[in-house]
Amino acid sequence: MTLSALVLFSAISFLLYGYRSLTTETMKNEFKRYGLTQFRILTGSLEIIGGMGLLLGLLYLPLLIISAAGLSLLMLLGFGTRIYIKDPFWQSLPSFIFLLVNTYILFLSIQKL
Repeated sequence: MTLSALVLFSAISFLLYGYRSLTTETMKNEFKRYGLTQFRILTGSLEIIGGMGLLLGLLYLPLLIISAAGLSLLMLLGFGTRIYIKDPFWQSLPSFIFLLVNTYILFLSIQKL
């Protein structure tokens, strides 16, 4: 899969997921379950900003690097939260996959410098 395809996949996913975090009752309840209600708006906003940064990063490489690094960190924290609250691995898998995808985008982007 090419870098552009990975970036598009991740960016669209984060734009949609960030929007859901900000607007749906389901995500409000999930953040309550995590014990992190105070971080829902910040998290959703960072996901949207990161998704936009990935898209714009296709035109400006430093922005791609920063966005991929930020989303990787966000997914590391998300995966850690899932482990901490003892969610089953299958529920934790999306955050782990997006951690890997964005870390790979970061790695490929740095190689292009």
